Amino acid sequence: MAKERSRKALLELLQRPGNAACADCAAPDPDWASHSLGIFICLNCSGIHRNIPQVSKVKSVRLDDWDDVQVEFMASNGNNVAKAKYESKMPPFYYKPTFLDCQLLREQWIRAKYERKEFIHSEKQEPYSAGYREGFLWKRGRDNGQFLSRKFVLSEREGALKYFNKNDAKEPKAIMKIEHLNATFQPAKIGNPHGLQITYLKDNSTRNIFVYHEDGKEIVDWFNAIRAARFHYLQVAFPGASDVDLVPKLSRNYLKEGYMEKTGPKQTEGFKKRWFTMDDRRLMYFKDPLDAFARGEVFIGSKENSYKVLEGLPPSTQGNHWQHGITIVTPDRKFLFACETEDDQLEWITTFQKVISRPMLPQEYAVEAHFKHKP
Repeated sequence: MAKERSRKALLELLQRPGNAACADCAAPDPDWASHSLGIFICLNCSGIHRNIPQVSKVKSVRLDDWDDVQVEFMASNGNNVAKAKYESKMPPFYYKPTFLDCQLLREQWIRAKYERKEFIHSEKQEPYSAGYREGFLWKRGRDNGQFLSRKFVLSEREGALKYFNKNDAKEPKAIMKIEHLNATFQPAKIGNPHGLQITYLKDNSTRNIFVYHEDGKEIVDWFNAIRAARFHYLQVAFPGASDVDLVPKLSRNYLKEGYMEKTGPKQTEGFKKRWFTMDDRRLMYFKDPLDAFARGEVFIGSKENSYKVLEGLPPSTQGNHWQHGITIVTPDRKFLFACETEDDQLEWITTFQKVISRPMLPQEYAVEAHFKHKP
């Protein structure tokens, strides 16, 4: 009877504002809780909490026994109270993961909040908020695919992320301007749970580098240091903009990636299988997912500027092995692609339609003009 009473009380608490989504990743309908922190969490996050037992003790809302003291503690706390405490000094640039993000980001977010208390004690944010960071990361070689230790230096003052091939090298191997820098976690693609893909523009073409660090905190600190540098750069570049306007521009995940077949501009040569990445308005294709440079890039504008996506291929098309076609119409030409499955085709068409339905920003016209004048 007491068990039923406790369960009923907990289910009522789940209806309170803030408690209907996981306190850590915002997944809907959490049915686990940390009775030492007073928060409701999802099954995935409960697994991470179990790994920090000195801080968090977890129970199932529906299946475990609860005593009155534990239920009362949950009632006097809850997700909104915990957020006000554990996220009180969270800097606006710090990446707050959701249930769609990789395990590493979610784990380090939970550890930063409750174990290290980084957003209660702002001096603990030094590794990613100081404006300067240097250290060693394992970087994938462009030609041989081997990961080698390389020194990286991020300097907001210089406006760049640099890496060096040798510890004592005077000149960096690459200088990546903060203005054009992006970072996104790609554990499956890189084949490492801590794998980070960093991209920048070199001669207005996208260049990829792939890195990781054995220590999860280290690589997430690098990621947030890059976001901090981008945030401070954008604050200067757009002095009137609010944090809400700037934060979505700090880093971006790709809209979609995967294999499609493509043919050339004359549409007479055979279709070739390529790895495609949709990054904002740039559709890039690579021979291999881990190539440093794209084989080609296509700018995808908006419907107001005569861009459109069509299901299928022109009737005269030949040479495609995959049957599920997509035609992208631009002001200059048509691009033909083929997908292996109907599901793939639908996902790509939906992604392209989202991009095309979005009006172009003033700065995107300059990018489009450069694509038109590419040799």
